[in-house]
Amino acid sequence: MHEPAWRRTGTTPDYRFSLANERTFLAWVRTALALLAGAVAIDQLAPEIAPTVVRIILCMVLALIGAALAVVSYRRWAHQEQAMRNNHELPHSWLMLGMTVVVAVAALIFAVLILTRP
Repeated sequence: MHEPAWRRTGTTPDYRFSLANERTFLAWVRTALALLAGAVAIDQLAPEIAPTVVRIILCMVLALIGAALAVVSYRRWAHQEQAMRNNHELPHSWLMLGMTVVVAVAALIFAVLILTRP
C-alpha cells in the first residue's frame, strides 16, 4: 500500500503520542459502530417506538452519522499525526461538539418517543 506523502515529511513523533492518537481514533470508530448498532437495534428490536416512516428516518440518520463519523475520525487522526510530525500546534476539531449535539438531540427525540408511545 502506498504511504501518504505527509508521512514522509517532518520527523517521526514519539511513539507514545502516535499510539495515543491511534487509541483516540479507535475510540471514535467504536462510537461510529455504536451509532450503527443503535440504528439496527431500533429498527429490529423496537418497531413500535414510532411510526414506520419516523423510525426509518431516525435509523437512517443515525446510520449516516455513524458512517460520517468513521470518515471524519480518520481525517482527524491524519491531521493530528501530520501536525505532530511537523512540530505544529494540534488542529482544532469540531468533532467533539458535533457529536455532543448529535447524541443529545437523539436522546431527546428518543425520550419523547418513549414517553408519548401509546
